[in-house]
Amino acid sequence: MRHFQHVSDLGDLRAALDEARAVKADRFRFESLGRHRTALLIFFNNSLRTRLSTQKAARNLGMDVIVLDVNQGAWKLETERGVVMDGDKSEHLLEAVPVMAQYCDVIGVRTFARFENRADDYQEKILNQFIQYSGRPVFSMESATVHPLQAFADLITIEEYKEKARPKVVLTWAPHPRSLPQAVPNSFAEWMMAADVDFVVTHPEGYELDPRFVEGAHVEYDQWKALEGADFVYAKNWSCPGVTRPEAYGQILSKDMGWTIDAAHMAVTNNAYFMHCLPVRRGMIVTDDVIESPRSIVIPEAANREISATVVLKRILESL
Repeated sequence: MRHFQHVSDLGDLRAALDEARAVKADRFRFESLGRHRTALLIFFNNSLRTRLSTQKAARNLGMDVIVLDVNQGAWKLETERGVVMDGDKSEHLLEAVPVMAQYCDVIGVRTFARFENRADDYQEKILNQFIQYSGRPVFSMESATVHPLQAFADLITIEEYKEKARPKVVLTWAPHPRSLPQAVPNSFAEWMMAADVDFVVTHPEGYELDPRFVEGAHVEYDQWKALEGADFVYAKNWSCPGVTRPEAYGQILSKDMGWTIDAAHMAVTNNAYFMHCLPVRRGMIVTDDVIESPRSIVIPEAANREISATVVLKRILESL
């Protein structure tokens, strides 16, 4: 595997899940694979789980790790072509990327949607510049439109906790005070569509996800109806994706607290497990009693970020 952004990059999904199970049973089994190899992890945005889990995964495989925070301690980077660089950005990505590549074997990139231009975000301009100009394998640690390491960990967690062969998995929008990207829900939908689950998406009108990620999914605008009989409830906010309302891309269309996951919502499920990628706004996304309940699996879900990253890095190293 050369690059990693989508579930299709893994090939046989069942084989990838089996590999994740084996890695979790013995995290250091492939420690020699990364000997004298370096992973460069580049963060344009804040991170907790992604930073820690990916560093740990790389070290599980015997790799050296360099972490670069672009906005703290590095030159500000210009990402647009054809500009006169007379502002506060001292270096262009076109020079920075190939220079970074001289010091590593694999590059992980984390960059969020800017909400300035939907076409630019959905073309993944920053991530694709790393792929085009680095000459190194590149994997997404969340980009403008996808968060595949999170979605892989989510699926691993569902596989571990499911109590029936084909569980019902519901992705539900929930309110948030800030405009958030669609990367997590996009990837979660993409991965659930590839998995053997009964997948339902529920959100207010105007929050329709891009068809490339949800085509064929059951979309239900009535949240209560969507949650009926659910085995897993994945709550997540996202801003307007601009599919049905292009002029509102990146905007908050609703803060309806009736969508907050509470005990009443969980009561209509099949004693569902609660999931969230974290960090989570308590009292907006979910109430305290739900996230602290025995059916909340947000911590095991976060722990599996190490496993998903280990499998991805292992496969990239095997292709070098």
